[in-house]
Amino acid sequence: MTIQAIAASSGVQPGTTSAKPAQTMDSSMFMSLLVTQLKNQDPSAPMDTNQMMNQTVQLSMMEKMTELTADAKESFSLQMRSAAAQIIGHNVSYALADGTKGSGVASSVSFAAGTPTVAVGGANVPLDSISGMTAAATPTA
Repeated sequence: MTIQAIAASSGVQPGTTSAKPAQTMDSSMFMSLLVTQLKNQDPSAPMDTNQMMNQTVQLSMMEKMTELTADAKESFSLQMRSAAAQIIGHNVSYALADGTKGSGVASSVSFAAGTPTVAVGGANVPLDSISGMTAAATPTA
C-alpha cells in the first residue's frame, strides 16, 4: 500500500482532476516500514526478534501468493485460448447477455479482448456465452 504525506496545500486547482495514488503493497513498501520501525524503536525496549521474523515470513508469503495468483491467471488465459481454438469448425449454440440466442458454425477466433471471441455466422460471441457444441456435419460421398 502506498502512503503519501498530506501537504498543507494540495496544489490541485478547483475543477481539475489529479491522479489517484497507487494502493498496492509490495516488498519495498514492507521493507521501508520495517527499517523505519527499527530506526524509531525505543532503545530500552527493542523490537522483539520473533515479531520481526513473523513480519518477514508474512512478507514472503504475500509475495508467493501474488506470484501464484499471476501464474493462475496466465494458466487460465491459456486454457481459454486453447478451448476457443478447438471450437473452430464445430456447430455451437450461444446465448448473449442481451438475450440474443443463436447457433452456427464457429469460423474463427479473436484473442484481442480479455475473453476470446468466436465468430459464429455474422456474430462475434464471447467464449463464455457459448452454451453448447456439437461436431460439424461431415459431407457424405
